[in-house]
Amino acid sequence: MTITIEHGRHRSARRPATPLSDLATAATGSLAIVGRRSAVVAATGGLVMSMALPASAAPADAPANALPAVDVTALTAQARAALATSPVVSVPVDAAWGFATPQLTVVANPEPEPVVVTRSTTTARSTERSSVAAATSAVPQSVAGNAVLEIAARYVGVPYVSGGTTPDGFDCSGFTSYVYAQLGISLSRSSADQRYNGVVVSRADALPGDLIWSPGHVGIYAGGDTQIDSPRPGKTIQFRGIWQSNPIFIRVTG
Repeated sequence: MTITIEHGRHRSARRPATPLSDLATAATGSLAIVGRRSAVVAATGGLVMSMALPASAAPADAPANALPAVDVTALTAQARAALATSPVVSVPVDAAWGFATPQLTVVANPEPEPVVVTRSTTTARSTERSSVAAATSAVPQSVAGNAVLEIAARYVGVPYVSGGTTPDGFDCSGFTSYVYAQLGISLSRSSADQRYNGVVVSRADALPGDLIWSPGHVGIYAGGDTQIDSPRPGKTIQFRGIWQSNPIFIRVTG
């Protein structure tokens, strides 16, 4: 007994067909017989493709699939005309370039003129500062007729300077000793020593012009509850209230 086995026949694999496949096949087959004014139009899936050739694209006896001739001379005529009329620029092989450097003259800044400080200059400056500061500082009535306070009031507005003993800047004891020196009275340089330059009096008996002393500071009593002194760095000589809690009043005996 013979058994025959028949194998199933399968279609060979091929490229899947799409709507564009039909379009490509139609376009390829038609290009060979299109002629001078033929066109292929396909409308599959919303795609429209058209192609047209002008009557003069190929000679009458040219094969149907021949490419049209291109006139290169006509395309390059404009460029050739531009080159023919353009100027000719020639550059020597050993050409060099350069620029002229201007002559510069450097002049040093002139030395500043020296400032000569004289007593008159110092007095003028201190007087100017005093007049400006006095306009804004309350001057008590006790100043009028009091020699010590009249001299002290001239220096209202002069800045505090540590160790200062002149109208360019005073510390507290430098100010009091300078004021009394204008009256011919010498005081010790430090505030600690000025504590012993006179007689201690009570606050009730204190008079304008007496020294008002506290540990580390000295000023001049201006009557009532005021004094004039050179307070501390950053401040200026001024009339102000007595801030010491328990000051000592000293009458200078000369």
